[in-house]
Order: sequence, then structure tokens, then C-alpha cells
Amino acid sequence: MAWLNVFRTTARLGSFTAAGEQLGFTQSAISRQIAALEAEFGVQLFDRLARGVRLTEHGRTLLPHAEALLDRLDGTRRELAALTDLDLGRLRVGAFDSANAALLPAALAAFRSAHPGVGISLTEGLSADLLDRLRDGSLDLAVVAAYPGHPYDTELFELRPLVEDPVLVALPAGHPLAGRDRLRLAELAGEDWIAASRHPGSTLLAACVRSGFQPRIAYEVAAWTAKLGLVAAGFGATLIPALAARAARPDIALVPLHPEDTPVRTVRTAALRGRSAPPAVTAFLPHLTAAAART
Repeated sequence: MAWLNVFRTTARLGSFTAAGEQLGFTQSAISRQIAALEAEFGVQLFDRLARGVRLTEHGRTLLPHAEALLDRLDGTRRELAALTDLDLGRLRVGAFDSANAALLPAALAAFRSAHPGVGISLTEGLSADLLDRLRDGSLDLAVVAAYPGHPYDTELFELRPLVEDPVLVALPAGHPLAGRDRLRLAELAGEDWIAASRHPGSTLLAACVRSGFQPRIAYEVAAWTAKLGLVAAGFGATLIPALAARAARPDIALVPLHPEDTPVRTVRTAALRGRSAPPAVTAFLPHLTAAAART
């Protein structure tokens, strides 16, 4: 491409000497580069005159192609610079549902304010599904979570801790225990419970079993809005991660559990190991970290 720029400049100025002065080369260096380009194409591009040079028919044919290629290269350089400067580009991030209640919206809002030219896509899913999307290249960054005993593939994924997410108990506002500073799960053994499954071992209610009682699951619903709606209406209690609780409705009570009873999951950022992070991801991570610190 440098040869084509020398060719274009020489064609415009009609002189090896003038082209050299504009490009910062000697007259002889310009002459050698034009000769090399002529050898590459196997044709003569300029007639060497007593005063300056003039395009041959081959040179006149090459000139518009050279200009188009150089203009395209300039446009590519500008686009690459815009990606680096975050004037354009995209951020493709995925997160599990309770992270999308408040953590991701806060981080994405701060990022969009700082870089309005970058397009944002947010995918919600289970942590395992998000990791699959990282693997197939449809996500650049994932926010995932796991409780102790559920390790991830650290050879395939680069995982960095983001925040600890303890579980709270959600009770109807008028419940006798709603005003407590802290509860033991055993104190709730007689309650009706609301969970995503009637098999407590596959839900947060596994903590009840570890505390010595089998929870009586009265209502089986999956979405947090439905669970908390039932709690507010007095149909039972549920366990909710603190991240999801940030978006909880005001007519329920959220009570911390005793540390021995509290399941705590670690929220992490995940990226595919060995893949260069897009500039948008690098710029987004400080906003995500700041939002996590405020949780």
C-alpha cells in the first residue's frame, strides 16, 4: 500500500522530486519505489521526461484503482481507531436473571453514558448457558454465579470474582418475624414456602434441609416477580439472593439469615481464555466493578 501512495502522490504532482518532498523521501527513493511497482505489475507507469514525469496509459488505468484502495484503507484505519476510542463498536454481555435486576442495568447505564456510540446487547440465561455462548463466540463477557462445590472450567474460561451474593429470607410484611435483624432457618420450619421446584435439593431451599427440616413447598413458581408477589400476599416465605432483592417490592420484609444458615454464591465475570478482549469489554469492566461495590 505504501507503493500505491507513492504512485498516487507522484501522479498528482507530476514529479519524483515534488512527491519526495511531500512524503519525506529523497528523489532517488521515490524513483526506486516506482520502479519496484512497475516491476511488480510488469508495465511502465510513468514516462520520464526532461522536467518531471507523466502517466502512461497503464498508469492512467492504475490510478483510479490505487485511489480506491487507498481510500478504503483510510476508511478502515478510521474505523479501527473508532473501535479503539470507543466511538463505535459493540458490547455483548450476558448475565443470570438476578444480576439483571439491578447490577447489570446500573453498570450498563454508566457505560452507555460514557460511550454512547457503542451498541449494547444483553443476554439473560443460566450461567452454564452463558458459558456456552462465550465458547461459541456469541458473547464477549458473561456474569455468572455458583455456590461452593460447583466449580467452573478455569482452563477454558478466565474467571474473576466480582461480588459475594448472600441469600436472604423474604417474608410478608406483617409476619411476626419480619422485624428481626437476623433469623435461623430452623425458626421457619413450620412455614409454607415458595420455590422454583418441589424438590428442595435443586433450589435454594436445600439450605433448609441442611438446617434439619424438610421445607413444605406450597407454591411452585419460577420467576422472582411471581415468588415475591405470593410472599407479599401472605402465601409463604421464599429465599432470595441479595442481588435480586435490590429490585424487591416494598411490601415484603427481607431478613438476613444467620451466617451458618446463609448460602453465599460467588458472582464472577467470565471470558474465554486466550481470546483478546474487545475494547468495549475492557472499558465496561470498571463500570461493572463499581456497580458491584455498591450492592
